Amino acid sequence: MSREPRTVTLVTEDHGRITLPEPSWCAGHAGHRPDSARIDVMHVGSAVDLTFLGIEVFTAELVASPYASTTTPRLGGRTPGVSVHPLGMTLDPADLYSLAGALDSYADRLRALADQLTAILTEEHR
Repeated sequence: MSREPRTVTLVTEDHGRITLPEPSWCAGHAGHRPDSARIDVMHVGSAVDLTFLGIEVFTAELVASPYASTTTPRLGGRTPGVSVHPLGMTLDPADLYSLAGALDSYADRLRALADQLTAILTEEHR
């Protein structure tokens, strides 16, 4: 069974209507503005959020900018990456694993701080 690739047609200020392939992970272009330039077109996947006490701490999502001109690492581009906020960077797999490791380490440090606070509060109530 043959499957046609997905495409999307968007209006841009500088190139009019453009039709481009849409990756299977793209969540759509609901936020696309017709007054944006073609170079700003971006595929964005579903967000993965870390929310605590109602505050968004981190959000990450697959992204690719098919017409990007940048080749600067971590600023996004034609190759898919994961955009992480509030870092404001697009990470490759190695960077993403490093971030996950740093978050694991930070979680251990938070647990140690919670243990220290528990000891202090226990001591105060004696």
